[in-house]
Amino acid sequence: MFEDLCGLDEPVIQSKSAGRQSIPTLGSLDKSKIHDVRPLRCLVPTFPSSPGTSAFSSPQTSPFTCFPPTGPFPPGISPFYPFLVPTEALRSTGQNPQAGHNSFNNAIPSPVPITSFRPTSKKKSGAENGGTGPSRNSSRHRTAGIHVDEDGYSDSENQTDQYLSGFSMHVADAEDTSSKLRRRKGKFQMRTRSGREVSPGVDIDLVASNFLESFNLAEFDTVRQADGDTQSIRYILMIFDLLRRRITQVEEGKEAAPGGARRPDLKAGTILMNKGVRTNIKKRIGAVPGIEIGDIFFFRMEMCLVGLHAPSMAGIDFMSFKLVQGEDSLAISIVSSGGYEDNVDDGDVLIYSGQGGNIYRKDKFIDITDQKLERGNLALEKSLHRGNHVRVVRGVKDVVNPTGKIYLYDGLYKIQQSWAEKGRSGVNVFKYKLLRVPGQPEAFTLWKSIQQWKEDSTSRVGVILPDLTSGAENLPVSLVNDVDDVKGPAYFTYVPTLKYKKPFSSPQPSRSCMCRGGCQPGDLNCSCIQKNGGVLSYTALGVLLNYKALIHECGPSCLCPPNCRNRISQAGLKVRLEVFRTKDRGWGLRSWDPIRAGTFICEYAGEVAETSMGEELERENEDNYIFDATCTNEPLDVMPENSIESPKIPFPLVITAKKGGNVARFMNHSCTPNVYWQPVLRESNNEAYLHIAFFAISHIPPMRELTYDYGTVQSSQAEQRKRKCLCGSLKCRGYFY
Repeated sequence: MFEDLCGLDEPVIQSKSAGRQSIPTLGSLDKSKIHDVRPLRCLVPTFPSSPGTSAFSSPQTSPFTCFPPTGPFPPGISPFYPFLVPTEALRSTGQNPQAGHNSFNNAIPSPVPITSFRPTSKKKSGAENGGTGPSRNSSRHRTAGIHVDEDGYSDSENQTDQYLSGFSMHVADAEDTSSKLRRRKGKFQMRTRSGREVSPGVDIDLVASNFLESFNLAEFDTVRQADGDTQSIRYILMIFDLLRRRITQVEEGKEAAPGGARRPDLKAGTILMNKGVRTNIKKRIGAVPGIEIGDIFFFRMEMCLVGLHAPSMAGIDFMSFKLVQGEDSLAISIVSSGGYEDNVDDGDVLIYSGQGGNIYRKDKFIDITDQKLERGNLALEKSLHRGNHVRVVRGVKDVVNPTGKIYLYDGLYKIQQSWAEKGRSGVNVFKYKLLRVPGQPEAFTLWKSIQQWKEDSTSRVGVILPDLTSGAENLPVSLVNDVDDVKGPAYFTYVPTLKYKKPFSSPQPSRSCMCRGGCQPGDLNCSCIQKNGGVLSYTALGVLLNYKALIHECGPSCLCPPNCRNRISQAGLKVRLEVFRTKDRGWGLRSWDPIRAGTFICEYAGEVAETSMGEELERENEDNYIFDATCTNEPLDVMPENSIESPKIPFPLVITAKKGGNVARFMNHSCTPNVYWQPVLRESNNEAYLHIAFFAISHIPPMRELTYDYGTVQSSQAEQRKRKCLCGSLKCRGYFY
């Protein structure tokens, strides 16, 4: 029995029998007693009582009292997130802790209704009256489930706050660019009302605006915003990631706010939202145009920008619509990433815990209250009865960044059953059983299969060799053919690095760095950082911060250790790769691991050939494994020509991998590649060693082929080397060299 606690004259809804600690059988449910009525704004569930008493009893021991979400509060009642404001913050602004504070007056409308929790007071906040006021998201970093990774930013697990209904609060913060002076530790520092700390002379908004000038943002008109496609989504995610990396690079040398975490992902997403750089803004049931099952995301804001899941923190996305006699709501997507206890996932079945109530993190209950049948939970219940499709995004562990998660779009599900049970904390939790719609491509089940392959590579169907490298790499590389009877590529010697007969001579004396503890961002005394324009090119996780004409890495004579942050391309393979037989393009390369945009994949190994030797090989047309660094590359289809620096080759480098090479020799061409090659220079004792490193252009899901653009060969024999392209992309040129 669910009772109306708001004093409204509404019908009473009789629920299904609530199970305890197990999934009830479908036969035990009396579907005839379930009435389809318009949702109530404030509902509280009641659950079966102990034997010998009435069938249902209310968990409330005292009459319900309505009070504003910002206070004042009666004894025993505390403010809840996001209206929770630290007493110290109120005291510093001179505000009465019991006074209401409307943080939503100037917020951009959220994709998810927040009327249930919107303060009714029209009074302006202290900040709007001229005071500094508490930050709109001042308590976010005290919420359970926030992960701070080594890049200096954090991303939250799903469901950490059931009251955050999307990104409206973040957008409102981004619009407020007025800075306030705040004294801390005897110093004046610039801080925006959203809590962002700004170093003198560094304006993140200005940096972002200058960065975005090179992109054609005007094309995101109403049509592109309403319905996306693969190209627009690829473009948006690329802009977001490059902007996020740029903000990360700018903020690295700045002092972090105490008790907080930098969020370049939220800043980048907010800026793009404000500029209208987004798509699929209209909520919809079912598939989202331009997004494929199996696509991965490393930030919740990415899913907001492309319309897969609108809330930036809440785990349930729903849409409301008008009916003749009121309003109804349906769930359209959920994010399941272990934010609650007893979440179970097994192949095509998902047991999903409702939102609110008890949040379970690392053997500790952060918040312990009974869940209520409202908002997202009520929408899930409505979807059960109406049978609509619900998009499911699964959060899985990021092995590269243990504190982070990867969000995998697993396709469409239907809610088959719902019930309530007591969790380990002793409070009542809603449970929903979802079944995957048949006939969809593999996603999460493939992910689970890959974990088994890693434990036993021979369990992979079609394995010819468990390790093609014979131990030459940090990680094994499987050789797989499940297409035909070919037993493997032509014989070659596996070599993990580039071999020089004679290094190039540096045009000017080279200096080696003295960073015995490793090169650190902001250290302008480091000669290697000076060569890179005063910044490090990589994050602590090894992600390339920005594409440059040439990257200077530490050389053999530098005193920094092998794990120095400026030696990323020298550390070998970091992802588990597979050389596989394609259906029509010979051998190819793909990864068992998800690859994040900007991640180093491998270098092109082989033997450096003299220019004359490379031309001889071209004339003979016998070597299919030549990398000519002097070739001309087509601009990336997702990037304007002046948004990145074109590769600058200081020496005419030609590499042959016919007799000896590594996994890079198997990477095929594509006119819409997902991998980008970057020249990397290492200097030592006035000698220069030029290498070719491959980085991911965008996030690459497991088992998706890795490809790069071979470019145009600058040779009189170019026409003779032209071959038919079978990449199959929408922008295929029809040929490659």
